[in-house]
Amino acid sequence: MRLAGALALACLTACGQADDAYAKQSGLAPEDLKSGYDFLQAETQALQDDDFANPGFLWVDKGDALFHASEGAPSCASCHDGTDQDLTRAAAHYPKVDDLSGRLVNLEGRINLCRERHQDLPSLEYESEALLGLTAYVASLARGEPMSVDVSGDAEKYYEAGRDYFFLRKGQFNLACSQCHNDNWGKNLRGDTISQGHGTAFPGYRLEWQDFGSLHRRLRDCDAGIRAEPLPYGSDTYTAVELYLAKRAEGLPMESPGVRR
Repeated sequence: MRLAGALALACLTACGQADDAYAKQSGLAPEDLKSGYDFLQAETQALQDDDFANPGFLWVDKGDALFHASEGAPSCASCHDGTDQDLTRAAAHYPKVDDLSGRLVNLEGRINLCRERHQDLPSLEYESEALLGLTAYVASLARGEPMSVDVSGDAEKYYEAGRDYFFLRKGQFNLACSQCHNDNWGKNLRGDTISQGHGTAFPGYRLEWQDFGSLHRRLRDCDAGIRAEPLPYGSDTYTAVELYLAKRAEGLPMESPGVRR
């Protein structure tokens, strides 16, 4: 019993030190974590909260239909509904390293890998209506689930790459993501309140776009906003940033389909 107690204490101490290290790397203390939802106007919060008014559910419905459709191959539902491969809550634990390829994949990447490996179907184009719909549907199954991703082992190098990009000054404005979302969150910028930059609402609907989009679309917008060259959709770097942001948001609930400004 003494040995078990000592091991448990050592584990708790190590886990606490790891959490402190990640908090230090993120630039945000766990008690300061706030969803982008908290920085929205009350009208926009109400739009997200109403499943009938939230425009993102148009894509969830499309994805639901595709998930249960055959397409000349077994449907996604035939593997996942009512089986030990149930996808409820899965989206809160992505991105993760694919066991076969050793590459980091986000939810979009996992959907395409499933199509290729298990359905003998071609991958879907990033930001296509079909991929957005399927991603929205799967993400919606995890609404309310706390974010929790694995950044150990093979995932560690991707986490570090994503963190490095977040703190990298880039573009003609020579700005890093961290300068807005760590150093100045809660302050006003051109009538908007700067959020902490978490990705928990994506894929989501942005009022500025009048459209539904992935987190990579939002990252591309951010890079364009500081006059940096946006990276391709689905790039390894943006997927690494997505992992870093997921770890940085650990404990916050999944919100997709969220609504943002």
